[in-house]
Amino acid sequence: MPRPYSSAVITAPLAEVWPHVRDFGGLHRWHPAIATCELIRGASGSEIGAQRRLTLADGGDTVVEELTALDERGHALTYEILESPFPVRRYVSTVRLAPVTAVGHTFGEWWTEFDADGTDEGDLAGLFANGVFGAGLAALGERFGR
Repeated sequence: MPRPYSSAVITAPLAEVWPHVRDFGGLHRWHPAIATCELIRGASGSEIGAQRRLTLADGGDTVVEELTALDERGHALTYEILESPFPVRRYVSTVRLAPVTAVGHTFGEWWTEFDADGTDEGDLAGLFANGVFGAGLAALGERFGR
């Protein structure tokens, strides 16, 4: 089971970054790979079981994800892909933030575990680590860059 991972330091305080990440229905507001994000279950997007439909910016494919954990104190959220164009099974992903207390910045990390056919694993691991997680964390860094 691959475990793609990406991390970054965002030059803004955790209190500024966390509201954007925890907004399960607002991913399109900061992630460049997402054209639209629509909550399809859960009015606020902050309750376990909330679902979102993402339209990908590079061609209009859609992904449906469900929020499976939200840790306000630990600044982490976990979600599962329910439907997607990617040949994955049991895709569960977590994004977590932590304060870099020495300088008032935020450390962000994002990873997933998934099952796929062996021939697809390497390509998917690279896509998720760089094209999804790395790109998203970089976009947060640009948004809050000081």
